[in-house]
Amino acid sequence: MKQCLVTLESVSPYSQSRFHNTEKLEKEGHDDYEKRTWKNRLHVNEDGDVFIPPMCFKNCLSECAQYLAMQIPGKGKTTYTKHFVAGLLVTDPLVLSLKKEDVRGEWLHVPSDGRRGGTKRVMKCFPFIPSWSGDVLFYIFDDTITEKIFQYHLEQAGKFIGIGRFRPRNNGFYGRFKVVGDIVFENDQ
Repeated sequence: MKQCLVTLESVSPYSQSRFHNTEKLEKEGHDDYEKRTWKNRLHVNEDGDVFIPPMCFKNCLSECAQYLAMQIPGKGKTTYTKHFVAGLLVTDPLVLSLKKEDVRGEWLHVPSDGRRGGTKRVMKCFPFIPSWSGDVLFYIFDDTITEKIFQYHLEQAGKFIGIGRFRPRNNGFYGRFKVVGDIVFENDQ
């Protein structure tokens, strides 16, 4: 197993859309409900700090491996996809230096069912985070994923896949990131 510590930095805004099931107050309309509860779409720890869930980064890399479909040298048509899906893990969230109360919202006219192209639209507010950065620790369990292959996939994931709501993989442009500095690999016995 290898551990890989990476410093990532946003190159576009980031937005979250965590599911919440906050109950409506009696006689509360949609607009009032949205104004009262939109910050519940944030991922927040017990100290009130906004964080990016660890699975965002893991899933971003898995999706990138599928997107790139790079063949493993000497293995015929076999690609790296299954190795990134099963052989990679991120366990710790990236805690941002941002409190829930300091996040501003972005009001959008979106399909009421959340599906692109929906005919019925409503106003919803989503958290808007203009920039972020921090260290993410990846655990690489599959030796098929070399340091060079990992770095390439991570760089491409930041460009073409992204994290969060309205990311490139979902026809958006938020959630893009870049690798800052050197990637530090450590072998764990």
